Amino acid sequence: MRSALLILALAGSVHAEEFRVGAAVVDITPPIGTPMAGYYFERASEGVHDTLFAKAIVMESAGKKAALVSLDLISTPQSMVEDARQEIEKVTGVKGVDVMISATHAHTGPVLQGRGAREDAFGGKNPLARKYGEDLPKRIAEAVRRAENGLKPAKVAAAHGRESSIAFNRRFHMSDGTVGWNPGKLNPKIVKAAGPIDPDVAVVTFETDDKDRKPLATYVNYAVHLDNVGGTKFSADLPATVADLLGRFKGPEMVTVYTSGCCGDINHIDVKWAERQGGHENAARMGIILSAEVLRTWPKLSPGTAGALRMKTAKVKLPLARITPEDVSTARAVVEKVGKKGPAPPFMEMVQAYKVLDVEARKGEPIEVEVQVIALGDRIAWVSLPGEIFVDLGLEIKQDSPYPHTIIAELANGAIGYIPSRRAYVQGNYEVVSARCAEGSGEMLVEAAVKMLREMHLEAKGDAGK
Repeated sequence: MRSALLILALAGSVHAEEFRVGAAVVDITPPIGTPMAGYYFERASEGVHDTLFAKAIVMESAGKKAALVSLDLISTPQSMVEDARQEIEKVTGVKGVDVMISATHAHTGPVLQGRGAREDAFGGKNPLARKYGEDLPKRIAEAVRRAENGLKPAKVAAAHGRESSIAFNRRFHMSDGTVGWNPGKLNPKIVKAAGPIDPDVAVVTFETDDKDRKPLATYVNYAVHLDNVGGTKFSADLPATVADLLGRFKGPEMVTVYTSGCCGDINHIDVKWAERQGGHENAARMGIILSAEVLRTWPKLSPGTAGALRMKTAKVKLPLARITPEDVSTARAVVEKVGKKGPAPPFMEMVQAYKVLDVEARKGEPIEVEVQVIALGDRIAWVSLPGEIFVDLGLEIKQDSPYPHTIIAELANGAIGYIPSRRAYVQGNYEVVSARCAEGSGEMLVEAAVKMLREMHLEAKGDAGK
């Protein structure tokens, strides 16, 4: 009888005792006055527009546990991830290595320590920022603890929607032969976009496995840069609207976890539309549109996709961007001018300078990063990537993945800044100038992710056939 039940579970009809889910949220909004992240100048917060959260989903299958965590923050410094995983192991039964911690990349959150010279220069050394960084891992662990404490027999369902009206590639072929970055609305020199978008709206829902079918959590993933709001008030940007609207549909007790797909070269600016796009009103507009697509997708949800829970991690050593001794001397001279009286150095000079200083500080050591896969059965897989990933790299993983529902969370389990695709390095401009890793690094991540996805899918299919 036990064998028969196990076969059914692995095939997708999971027995209640073998698949459980819990979800929880914890407020991680910093104190007013904490420096804010996102730009090449320092600004202190003056208020809170909407709360920043750590949101966690804990899954358990056949005694194995894994957690998906999303933070309404700019990034996930490696030191913060390591500390949070250690705290999680102290207070829960979830292994740290089996936790995927990602950031939404909200530009209206706090500066985080451990990201590099730029953050140190623009508020990272502030006492409020330091204290926030020290407390953050425990808050993340608390979210996971609460989620684990709420584990209930559950069902899972997944579907994909499509939304192409609120995301745009921000790199363009220009009439002078260059590739421009954010060239401005109605710019007559724009020829065409230099890359694609990823319109995929991934939706995974969890509900109790009983007659009440109580909603536990909804996981939403979409690829667009979260830089709508600006200003000096803390805000989660469009995910706040998404959580609010889905909560109205399924009940406020449901936890909505939003993660960003590969959007290193994707933003919300439609260069063919003259009207200004920014502020809380545009974040709300985009959140409404995205929520509508999630709700349109609801009838397509495919139930019974849970199965054995599998986790794998690969360490990848990425080569450093090439710099010269002359680059280092120039970078130091540029940074010396920052914060001094008079005009700030030109933007791209600052971008190059802080990149060079971060690379020089590594003394030739490659950047070791993590790629993680958490999979349920043979249908759903979450992939972590450690930075702001160009969209075509994410599309490659999805295309080559054997899982029908492959969901990529960028800025996860550590973040090293921009990771452009190989073709973008030839084109140049902002993201390439900023990148701490060398050409080909993104493709190394794709290779690692696809290898694990294929291995895990074969294992899942093999178990199902037993």
